[in-house]
Amino acid sequence: MPGTPGTKTYLELSQDGGGAHKFYEVTVDGHVVTVRYGRIGAGGQVQSTSFPSSEKAHAAARRKVAEKVRKGYAPAVRGERAPRAVTRRQVSSTPSTARAVAPVLWRFRTGSAAFGIHIDEDRCWVGNQAGDVYNLSHSGDVLARYALPDGVKCLVADDFWIYAGCDDGQVYDLSGKLPFAAYAVSDDINIFWLDIHEGVLHVSDRAGGLTVIDHEDEHQWARRSRGEHAWMVRADDGGVYHGHLRGVTAYAPGGSGELWHTPTQGGVLFGWQEEDAVYAGTSHQVVHRLDKATGAIGATYRCDGAVYSCATSPGGRFVFAGDSQSSVYCFDEHGERLWKLATGGGSALSMQYADERLFLVTTDGSLVCVDASEAAVTAAQQGSVPVARDVKLAAAVPTRSPAAWTASVESVAAPAGGIVLECVQESGRLRVHVVSQGYHPEWNVQFPRQLRAPGARYVVDAVHESSSGFYRVRGDIKRLV
Repeated sequence: MPGTPGTKTYLELSQDGGGAHKFYEVTVDGHVVTVRYGRIGAGGQVQSTSFPSSEKAHAAARRKVAEKVRKGYAPAVRGERAPRAVTRRQVSSTPSTARAVAPVLWRFRTGSAAFGIHIDEDRCWVGNQAGDVYNLSHSGDVLARYALPDGVKCLVADDFWIYAGCDDGQVYDLSGKLPFAAYAVSDDINIFWLDIHEGVLHVSDRAGGLTVIDHEDEHQWARRSRGEHAWMVRADDGGVYHGHLRGVTAYAPGGSGELWHTPTQGGVLFGWQEEDAVYAGTSHQVVHRLDKATGAIGATYRCDGAVYSCATSPGGRFVFAGDSQSSVYCFDEHGERLWKLATGGGSALSMQYADERLFLVTTDGSLVCVDASEAAVTAAQQGSVPVARDVKLAAAVPTRSPAAWTASVESVAAPAGGIVLECVQESGRLRVHVVSQGYHPEWNVQFPRQLRAPGARYVVDAVHESSSGFYRVRGDIKRLV
């Protein structure tokens, strides 16, 4: 136990069968107590607190350690226990065989290899393997940076909410002022891809497994598909669509059974969905459009290299693909190739279309904005392209981190028009309910775990109903005192 300045206590909690796999380290140095915590094998998050005296610092450290021991943590030696398995997609990128280069409007270099991308009505999100998530305007202005504890696997949106799935097994909600861990994936799952629908997390993994976790971070159901290396998972009200080495398998939303299975030409490397169809990009140089109801292949879009990414314009009118040869393609909905252009900056590992622009994340970790309008593409095919603007990260851009959550929560004495929530203990779990009038008092609220404390009350700007019977917080969170 901490008792003298400079001492350190290191604890771990690791459970068999894919349970918790975390460490907790407390260091006392004079009047300062420093806590470092996170997933075993990761750098973790660090918080330091100063106390009026060395004695009070020692006492605080002893309380922190005792609390963790009561929760099952035990003394350990750092480095003896293996970290969770992490697989990064191994990709190769060769020069494009296209005769013309895409009309790139701007490029932002994130500084590390990147796969995560999401484009909404007025923002661009990109996440890289250094754990950095950047938020930019459609015109390429950097608005914010999120410093997450581990590499970003992917970025997904669920209505208003934006999530980053990381190599540490945590899925972070980026929708508020500061990110917080909303879900934790078991350590026996080697995460490949994620999707979230109506607050329910769907995890696709190296072994070809599919795991479903609800809004309270509790396991719901799991299935093993017919092939390994499952890089695709997409979900909607009608089912969950799981792409792997042997094709695409669809499951009923509640996990009651397999709806259909469709073999594909090559293993699935990426997936996209529209209302009635899913699109599977494969290693055998094609994108397949599959009917969500039957699994029937409605069209095939042929490229000249393995397909690393794909996307569509709204309704699937145009289909886009990025291949291993640093080329990007556009097809009509029936499969006719309309154009092929060189990206000018490596292969596109993720992509999304919005308002006649195609946004790409390439193998060098760049977010690239391409003018995909007919006029711009025609000009590019004739050799006329704009001078791409190289976006720089301004020093004044705010950096947001999950570690800042607890210290930043404002305390207020009155609701002031907000909605009041209360944290209660139920069957050994801390739940959050709405206590304001006009809401379902028995419904749970998806809420940051690091803020939960029995009896604590909070004020939030708004809560939204989910079709699954729970509430989701939107806007600022304040503690009610």
